[in-house]
Amino acid sequence: MVWGTATVDRHLLDVWTPASPAESRGVLIFLPGYEGVSPAADFSWTAHLQHNSLTMVVVRAKECCWTPQTETAFDTRYSPLEFVSSGLLPWIGEQFPGQPTAISGVELGGQGALQLAYRKAREFPIVAAISPKVDFETWHGHGLSLDRLYEDAEAARQETAILHLHPLAWPRYQLILCDAEDLYARDGVGTLLSKLASTGIPHEHEVTTTQGGFGWQYAAASAEKVIAFVLTSWADQATRVAEESARGG
Repeated sequence: MVWGTATVDRHLLDVWTPASPAESRGVLIFLPGYEGVSPAADFSWTAHLQHNSLTMVVVRAKECCWTPQTETAFDTRYSPLEFVSSGLLPWIGEQFPGQPTAISGVELGGQGALQLAYRKAREFPIVAAISPKVDFETWHGHGLSLDRLYEDAEAARQETAILHLHPLAWPRYQLILCDAEDLYARDGVGTLLSKLASTGIPHEHEVTTTQGGFGWQYAAASAEKVIAFVLTSWADQATRVAEESARGG
């Protein structure tokens, strides 16, 4: 078993699959952070994917903020979020029919995963965000592509994930992870967790451990937690579907 590549509408993907496609227990989509680091280059992610017979699809993207705005460096035809929901998700359905899916990501990719789950909870009911930059408006004016996407920090804030968390249509399974010393993510994560708690939306979180703050090391250390959460969520989802089907019959 090795990492391979695939292309969907001119976008390159890193793809990990078990030796036999029939062994795959489901597909985990991963959105990288601004630096574009992929789990394909990480031993920890690879080892846990192999051990648990998961398929992973990573969108190769660098300097992507994962917003609902068209990002020129990503594609001039549609936004990164539109690509995932309207291009990548149908492709996964064709390539891995009948398999459950979940979405994850790190830093700006983590907030992108939340954006999709909050805006399209039916399509993305399972989300695991690693050190998500929830309040990405605080990065406006620091030379990122956000400066070209939004006129000012307030315009960026209006499109952050937390403002698109619907009180009646939220993803059933949420995992929020954040390094306790990550100065770039912990405040936004704290605000999000407060809102989830105050509105009674079920979720899981872990924000007390550290791998030194901002950086890929925490994402690598989170592989086991994310995969365990996804597997548990898929199992619960399958049970719910079976129970609903039995009641309907």
